[in-house]
Amino acid sequence: MPQHRADDIDAPKAREETKIEGPLGIIAGRGPLPCVLAESAVARGLPLHIVGIRGEAREAIERFSHTWVKMGEIGKMFAALNDHGCRDLVIIGGVNRPDFANVRFDLGALRNLPFLVSLGKGGDDHVLSSIVRFFESKGYRVHGAGDVAPELLAGAGRLGDKAPSAEDRADIDMAFKVVRALGRLDVGQAAVVVKGHVLAVEAAEGTDAMLVRCAELRQMGRAGRGARTGVLAKAPKPGQEERVDLPTIGPDTVSKAAAAGLAGIAVAAGQVLMAEHAATIEAANQHGLFLQGELAGETDE
Repeated sequence: MPQHRADDIDAPKAREETKIEGPLGIIAGRGPLPCVLAESAVARGLPLHIVGIRGEAREAIERFSHTWVKMGEIGKMFAALNDHGCRDLVIIGGVNRPDFANVRFDLGALRNLPFLVSLGKGGDDHVLSSIVRFFESKGYRVHGAGDVAPELLAGAGRLGDKAPSAEDRADIDMAFKVVRALGRLDVGQAAVVVKGHVLAVEAAEGTDAMLVRCAELRQMGRAGRGARTGVLAKAPKPGQEERVDLPTIGPDTVSKAAAAGLAGIAVAAGQVLMAEHAATIEAANQHGLFLQGELAGETDE
């Protein structure tokens, strides 16, 4: 089947690949991805240790070698990584920005206080890029989840049973243009377009909350009724540090897109994580949505 190339998706930034020697350190935030990544690493025979952030990471990390840390326990985090010989590192899973007024810092955090204070300023991409540089300055090799488990990245072309229609194609192209424009402002990684109309864009609330808004608009008759129309598009921001915070979709994303009356989901192939690959595709098939991976094309810049 021919693969569509969306000219408004940025090609992945080229970077020098570094061999992952292990043991692998995983700094775990919210969601299923830390455990999915750990399972993939174990299947490859890669020793690992997870540092889970309390209040964010799931208790399921406890089936692996792990250490729990609270916000502000930077020294404890470094000690856990060093004690287990982890120089290769993946940072994965969502983390809310802490209220530093209520965070108790350990000695390791106090030694890096200027850096921590700097995290309270700037957009998400600035913060995440700063975190990567911080760990690299401490001698760690920071990798993307796809470097450890490439099967977590969405592939190209039709991923489920259904293919997008010509009308869906037009919405896909428009949606990626919107995502690109948003990304330049460090705003979000997703947009919903219905029949050429921009219905919603992702901001601080995240994709799930955006889709809930779309469902409410649909119920109000603001996005049409009847047959499924429109598309959710997700892609990284232009110039984004792709070793952290890649866009992610999963079965819940599909369910919420279906509840919003959308015809399908399009993602930047090789640049979006699918936390539960098989379950996500099955959800798309069950709801009758298309799930499409779009290849990066040449930009006009």
